[in-house]
Amino acid sequence: MRVLILILLFFSFSKLQLQAQQVYYDRIFEENIQSVRLFLNTGEFEAQMNSPVMELNGSRPLMLTFDDLAYDPDMYSAKIIHCNADWTASDLKEPEYLNAYNEFNVLDYERSIDTRIPYIHYNFIIPGVTKTGNYIVKVYRGRDQNQVILVKRFMVFQNIINLAAKIVPPSQTEIRRKVQQINVNVNYKSRELFDPKTNLKVVIRQNQRWDNLKVLTRPTMIREDIKMIEYNLFDGSNTFWAGNEFRFVDLRFVRARGINVSAIRMEKDVVYAEAGLDKIRSPHGVYSQYLDLNGQYAVMNMERRNYELESEYMVMTFYLDAEEVTEQPYIIGALSEWGFSPDAKMTLNKNTGRYETTLILKQGWYDYQYAYKSDEGWNTIPIEGSFFETENEYEVFIYYRDMGSRYDELISYFNLNPNKRRL
Repeated sequence: MRVLILILLFFSFSKLQLQAQQVYYDRIFEENIQSVRLFLNTGEFEAQMNSPVMELNGSRPLMLTFDDLAYDPDMYSAKIIHCNADWTASDLKEPEYLNAYNEFNVLDYERSIDTRIPYIHYNFIIPGVTKTGNYIVKVYRGRDQNQVILVKRFMVFQNIINLAAKIVPPSQTEIRRKVQQINVNVNYKSRELFDPKTNLKVVIRQNQRWDNLKVLTRPTMIREDIKMIEYNLFDGSNTFWAGNEFRFVDLRFVRARGINVSAIRMEKDVVYAEAGLDKIRSPHGVYSQYLDLNGQYAVMNMERRNYELESEYMVMTFYLDAEEVTEQPYIIGALSEWGFSPDAKMTLNKNTGRYETTLILKQGWYDYQYAYKSDEGWNTIPIEGSFFETENEYEVFIYYRDMGSRYDELISYFNLNPNKRRL
């Protein structure tokens, strides 16, 4: 009997360890849940394309918004979970980062107005938290946390230390026309850091992607006299493939074809749309500058006033010419959850010689690219090319684990986009 109890305790402890080690990702778990966005509630149109980052005790909260393709509203609840820098759950207890009971009703919803596909539009204001760091908001049906419909990451920072970052020509001369290097300097005069070489972590991401982020843990120089840490690396660990400007489709209209839309067909209960035939962009071609949203999308409607409630959902098909495609292609960008949506994977139509995929998209403007899967994340270079001149957005996050602390603080945040060109 004693042995059985020990075995049960061992498995229970192992289960708790596995749960604690779970890595949280941005995910949508039901196909009826669409247009999920999390952004600062500033009231400005372009806020919906910005990163879900907020300052601790800031005046503007984050707002989660999503649509449920249904006739009637459902009862949803939300929970906030504090995470470590690696997106595993931290050791903080809920009362340590929240001043309220950690289960919130999602009660702000409205029905769509005169749309072929009916939907319920939900808004949820993220409650204020008391600690910096990484967080996720988990939304589930009713009170059952086993019926999760979506998970979204967000970050809360406090600029305790000074941070400077810049894009510089890369040190690897053979690929200098294809990559962008991000150098980072940290000044910590305003905060005493214990063993910063070990306890400080610098995370850089490009265009709000999580699959190809860079984690810098070894500085090139630490100057104790002026409290300065430099990450001016020469081994490529702080360089990104610059990529190319994103392709896009203009779905702001249903009674006319927008840019890069080859066909629109309005049926009684649905709107069908088709993009033009895309082809591989030569990696050895010439860079072409034009405005894009760096892989994001914006819900908008040129025919009605209320973007969120009066916009139609469209069954949108994308086509990629199979010529020169050597691996399985995927469509990536915020429209396909950066490749995690099941519809991101394209299918070869042998009759037409085209790869195809169909997504359900709300009226708006959508950026996208094509990519192959790789161990380092999505590889867009063989299909899209890569040019140093490409305009990209970079974010730098500084995490610090103090001596004896049970969580990673986010002690500085910097948005780097010196050549910002947005629609």
